[in-house]
Amino acid sequence: MRRRDLLKTLGAAALALGGGVDALTRGRHARRKNFIWLRPDVKKPADVWKREFALMKASGIDAIIPEIYNGSSALYGSHRFPVKAKWLEMALPLAKEAGLEVHAWMWTMPCLLPEILKAHPDWYNVNAKGESAADKPAYVSYYKFLDPARPEVREFIRDTVRELASIPGLTGVHLDYVRHPDAILPSGLWSKYGIVQDRVYPPYDYGYTDYSRTRFKEKFGVDPLTLKDPESNAAWLQYRLDSVVDLVNDYLVPAAKQGGKMMTAAVFPGPSRARVMVRQDWGRFHLDAFLPMLYHTFYDAGPEFVRTYTEEAVRAVRAPVYSGLFVAPLSDADFTRTMRMAVDGGASGVSIFDAGAMTPARWQLFKNFGGA
Repeated sequence: MRRRDLLKTLGAAALALGGGVDALTRGRHARRKNFIWLRPDVKKPADVWKREFALMKASGIDAIIPEIYNGSSALYGSHRFPVKAKWLEMALPLAKEAGLEVHAWMWTMPCLLPEILKAHPDWYNVNAKGESAADKPAYVSYYKFLDPARPEVREFIRDTVRELASIPGLTGVHLDYVRHPDAILPSGLWSKYGIVQDRVYPPYDYGYTDYSRTRFKEKFGVDPLTLKDPESNAAWLQYRLDSVVDLVNDYLVPAAKQGGKMMTAAVFPGPSRARVMVRQDWGRFHLDAFLPMLYHTFYDAGPEFVRTYTEEAVRAVRAPVYSGLFVAPLSDADFTRTMRMAVDGGASGVSIFDAGAMTPARWQLFKNFGGA
């Protein structure tokens, strides 16, 4: 076969997979870009942060994702939330000096603010038992998720993005928890909570707020709370998927762009799996980049899990994919192997969770792998 014909055949095959040659080969032929999530220690002095940022850059990290808003307090000079410390203002010039991008990590749906809980209990998500996340959250106490369909909620979250996007020197805004509560947890976490989730059970099936039930009934003539088998009702699943997609695309992305900032998000493996597990159809998000959390040990899987879901992500979206890796429990061999699985799957780089799990040995392995 002539080279021209071979390339034509390969191109057609790639397009048939849904991503095109660009998407399928991006991670293998472009210079990789790597991220790291971090939870700032506000007691750590600036000179220590300066050294740590220099180490990150020298090891191959290009962008940091510090947790700046956690649903209850802020690490920047916010006019909306209680300010724990103005860490971001201190860190931005140090990161710039080190050559690092800074993407502000914000919690999207969980809201632990007492004034919101008191004044707007109707803003919170509700499960199929009629229990509100405001006073009976699933799994853990901070799972007080808002209703992504409600206009007032969308405006509230949009204004958080707007405030962050107005900060000079910030590269982007990074969305976390941009979804409904977990309908099904990763299997590796079931024992932690003493549950088995072989299917979706009512206490973990969310989206049944008065607002959403009314809107759905107006359109489809049925109250979703009366459905005998909600999982088999395609329209009800689609309504909940759309509620998150519309929040992101119609409210949050425009708010970031108005401030000249990138928009990224931490998303679940998939999007095929994410649609079922957390009602998150992120393949339709209009983001600048995607950071799927491919934490394979949570799923009782090996590093091959990372390659499988990286490949799906690359096929699903046209923006770069940076495979999120949970590194704390990994041996040195699995640390390197997991990074290889991401790159072989077509990732444009990786995102490490998190900085606190990186040791001198891991930093050297990361650098040796080709991060720098």
